[in-house]
Amino acid sequence: MSIIQSLRTSKQSGKKSIAILIDPDKVEEPANLNQLINLASENCVDYFLVGGSLVTTTNLSDVVKQIKQNVTIPVILFPGNSMQIDSSADGLLFLSLISGRNPELLIGQHVIAAPVIRNTKLEVIPTGYMLINSGRTTSVAYISNTMPIPDDKYSLAACTAMAGEMLGLQAIYLDAGSGAEKEISARMIAAVRKAVNVPLIVGGGINTTQKALKALEAGADMIVIGNALEKDPELLIEIADKVYEWNQSAAGK
Repeated sequence: MSIIQSLRTSKQSGKKSIAILIDPDKVEEPANLNQLINLASENCVDYFLVGGSLVTTTNLSDVVKQIKQNVTIPVILFPGNSMQIDSSADGLLFLSLISGRNPELLIGQHVIAAPVIRNTKLEVIPTGYMLINSGRTTSVAYISNTMPIPDDKYSLAACTAMAGEMLGLQAIYLDAGSGAEKEISARMIAAVRKAVNVPLIVGGGINTTQKALKALEAGADMIVIGNALEKDPELLIEIADKVYEWNQSAAGK
């Protein structure tokens, strides 16, 4: 089953997914990455996302390779630009920054990347990427030169996601950004969830089990955890336990 088919099936059954976001720039030692990989495997993490707003090192391929050598968890590229492509991954979120008006991130980078991606076996997942204000300027907002959607403009976010779905995008990714000061509110997630039928991914600022549960309850199909695990890897165990309970309950309906 393809990644997008798996996401759609999970959404239809009410099952929730967990993804771990790994920024190659922050992988200092292979041993540290191995610890995270093992922790993910033990706690039934569904996906690894690999990429970042600004990847300055050359170890993206090494990170993907290390994950693939140790687990069967799908590795999905989360590219900040057209250079963050590695053919050994399983899939790629073909991100269109629909919350902004920077043509380079709406279609420009995609034109450059398309012929490269076509020559790989990567599963390409057209994804509407939406930045939501998190209380401060994040790396992705600065690098993308776009203004995030205000965190109280629920209708604007809903209509943006709706337009993305109508354009044929197969998933929507709401992101508060790396190191977000605050997570995306339950009300914002619920507004977007109500507006679209495609799988909804939510990330940024999810650094407690309570925040993770709120995002899932509001309608997120997948939550993405990144920076929080650098400080507290054990957080994954707590969140995974809650998601497991959720999915068991959904399966029993």
